[in-house]
Amino acid sequence: MSASGSVDRGERLRGVRRVWLVFTAPRSLFARVEDTAAYGGALVTLLGLVMLLGYAEVKTGLIDRDVDRRTESALKTLEESQAHLIDRFELRDRMEDLHQAGEFSKLLARLGVIVFAPTYVLGSILLIASVLYAIVALTGRKPEYHTLMSLCVYAAFIDLVGYAVRLAMVVTYRTTAVEPSLAMLGDPHVPTPLVAANPFWIWSWVLIAMGLMVTRQLSRRMAVVSCVLMGLIAAGIRVALEFAEIS
Repeated sequence: MSASGSVDRGERLRGVRRVWLVFTAPRSLFARVEDTAAYGGALVTLLGLVMLLGYAEVKTGLIDRDVDRRTESALKTLEESQAHLIDRFELRDRMEDLHQAGEFSKLLARLGVIVFAPTYVLGSILLIASVLYAIVALTGRKPEYHTLMSLCVYAAFIDLVGYAVRLAMVVTYRTTAVEPSLAMLGDPHVPTPLVAANPFWIWSWVLIAMGLMVTRQLSRRMAVVSCVLMGLIAAGIRVALEFAEIS
C-alpha cells in the first residue's frame, strides 16, 4: 500500500513537471499522456495558480475601486433625479440601499476571481473532456477518459498564461475592464464580438486538436472539425455573456 502510494505520488509529480512541455514540446507531452494519464497533480496546480492570480487581483484594490466608482455614479444619478421628487428620509434610505448593494457587489467580485474562476476552469475541463469522450465513442473508437482529461488539463495551462497576462494588464492600466483579446482595440465599456478573439483560447483549442491526433483518439479531420465547432460555440457563449454584462 505504501509502495503504491509512493508510485502514485511519483506519477503526479511527473505530471506536474511535464506541464512545461505544453509550451515547448506539446507533441512530446501528448505522446506520453496515454502511458501515465497522471493529470491529478497538474490539475491541482492549475486550479491553485488560478486562485493565486485571483487573490493577487483582489490585492491590487482595483476591484473595490471600480465598484466604488459605479456606486458613486449611481448615488449621484439618484440624488440629481430624485432629490426634488421624494422626501429626504426616503432619499437617505435609497442611498443606503445603494451603499449596501455596492458592498455586496464587492464581495461577489472578490469571490468571482478567487473562487468562481477556478470553479469555472474545472467545470470547463470536465465538460470539454466529457463532450470529447462522447464524440470519440460516436466515431467507433475506444475513448480514454484519462487521456482526454490530460489533454484538456495541459491545454488549460495556456489559458492560465492568459489569466497572468490579464493581471499584468490590470496592474498596468489600473482598471479591471481589460481583456487579452482584440476587444482592447476598442472601448472596453462597449460590447464587441472581438472579445472572443483571444489568442490564448485559440492556442489551447489548437493544442487539444493536436493532442487528439497524437493520442489517436480522433482522426485529423474529426479532431479539427470537433475543436473548431466546440471553439465557435464557446466563443459564442463568451460574446453573449459580454453583451449581457454590459447591458
